[in-house]
Formats: sequence, structure tokens, C-alpha cells
Amino acid sequence: MTHELKKIVSAYETAKSEGISCVLATVVALDGSSYRRPGVRMLLQENGTMTGAVSGGCVEKEVFRQAISVFSSKLSKIMTYDGRYRLGCEGILYILLEPFEPDIYFIKNFWNAIKQRTSIEITSHYQKEHDINADFGSIFYLNDTPFQVRNSPFDTSGTLLFEQSLPPCFKLVIIGSEHDAVQLCSFAAMTGWEATMVVNPREEKSIHDFPGASDFISVEAEVFEPDFDAHTAVVLMTHSYVKDLQFLIALRDTRLSYLGLLGPSRRREKLFNELLERYPEISETYLELIHGPAGIHIGAETPQEIAISVMAEILSVVNKKEPILLKAKGGSIHS
Repeated sequence: MTHELKKIVSAYETAKSEGISCVLATVVALDGSSYRRPGVRMLLQENGTMTGAVSGGCVEKEVFRQAISVFSSKLSKIMTYDGRYRLGCEGILYILLEPFEPDIYFIKNFWNAIKQRTSIEITSHYQKEHDINADFGSIFYLNDTPFQVRNSPFDTSGTLLFEQSLPPCFKLVIIGSEHDAVQLCSFAAMTGWEATMVVNPREEKSIHDFPGASDFISVEAEVFEPDFDAHTAVVLMTHSYVKDLQFLIALRDTRLSYLGLLGPSRRREKLFNELLERYPEISETYLELIHGPAGIHIGAETPQEIAISVMAEILSVVNKKEPILLKAKGGSIHS
């Protein structure tokens, strides 16, 4: 959700420069099931422009209609949307609508938190009923400093509290420069992940060769010094055994959530054996982190399908979910 919040703040900055008022919509509670869960947000501009969504697209028009009074009164409100009678989700959404007027200090600290990859804490104060109340609102904690998103103060006593912690944007580091790496980068960017490309300088490529890439590192494997956090996945797709081995060595002491290898199982075993010969003290935790062949068996053939397969495995590993067909799953979809 952090990547969605980035788009909201960027859209607000543009709207503010044009003198357009904004309202922030946040799903703060849910009874039953819904397409999205509490914590999802969207930005509504008085000219009708919307950034983000709180559902699959069926609720947004009503959210904007309800926000019209907030634009004029500058008073926050809770709207309810009962999907049991209008949608197939069979849930009731409680959506906080509040004036979105963060100052320059909020903006500066927000982008600093994004750059520094620190978590963002958000508390939203509300009541679980359709109501207009000046004391409804959200507080963002950026590097432990609280920021209101509107100009007027509000009293949070006597309200319900929705709390959320947003981790840094998920980062996918793609080591390689062939056509399959381009496709994986593009799909990752569409998903909202920050895609970093690591390319050999002899390839004579730039970030412009990888649509969607947020960062580009041109480096030889032998001098690669990775500095990644636990919200990072790496996929090795150099199509070179020697380079893959060099990168595996370079990555051995990093904190990652996933490390994927292209190629058949026998190639993986050969890499493991040589890695252990060179570094017998290497941790078992690191070896267990490596997934090779990368991806989930869905019959993928093309570079685009393989990208989907690899990303599906990354999501499965990071979210600690065993891949199954949803129709075979008991309980709710999100449980």
C-alpha cells in the first residue's frame, strides 16, 4: 500500500500547485468481505480527478458524491457503503472522508521516509456510523514525528481508532539485462514494486532500456557491494553461470526476503556445490533463501508468463502463503 500512498501524495502536490482542493478517503473498518481491506486509500480532487481506489471500481463514484460536502464544509465525515445489496462482496465499508491539506513539512518528511525506507505509521479516528464530525481525522507518523493532514486541529477523545503500519515499498532487484529482465521489470513496476536493475557495464545499457525501473546500477559482479533490507527480493537472470556464482557470493551476507535463480535444478545444485566449496561456512539460512528454478509451475512459456510466475512465487514466499486455487481454499479469500 505504500506505493499507492506515494501516488496520492504526488497527485496532491500537483493539485495544490493548481489550487485544487483535495479529500482523502480511507477505508477504516469493514463488516463482512470486500475487494480491498481497511487501510486502502484514494485521493479525490474537487475537479473530479481521482487517484487510487478503495474497491475494484464499483464504489468510487459514490465516494466522490459523498465527498462533495467535505469540499464545501471542510468537515470530515464517515460514509457507509453496503455492498450486500449492490455488489457481490457482501460487506459494509466504513470510509473516512477528510480534507487533505498537508503542509510542506509533511511533504518533506514523507519523501524522506520513502527515501530512507522507514515505516510509516498512520492512525485514523472515526465512529462506526454515518456521521459528520470535525474530530474525525488521520495522523501520520513520519520518522516518529506526528503530522495532521488538515489545517484545523481535532480532538481524538471518544473516537474509535484505526491503526496501520506501512512498511517501505517492496523492492525487486533484477540482476540481468536480457529481454526477460525487461519484462520482469515492467511487471514489477505495474505491481507497485520499486524495480532496481543491476547490469554489467559492458552491456552498454541505461535505465531507459528498462521501462518502469526506479534505479539502475552498472557494476561488475566482482565489485558488487549490495546494501538491501528485508523488504527486498533479488532475481538472478544473467544467463551466465560464472556471473550468477559471483553475484551469489556477493549477496551471501545481505538481508533479503527472497532470492531467485533462473535455470534448471541441476544448474542450481552445481552453483550450490561450488558456493559451498569456496565458502564452507556459508549459512544454511542463506541457502534456504534461494529459490531455483525461480517461479511457480503454471505452464509459463513466454518471458511475460515467466515474469508472472516468478512474481507469484515472490508474493507467495513473502506473504507466507502456499499457492493453491482460490476455489479450493476454505474460509475467506483474505484469511
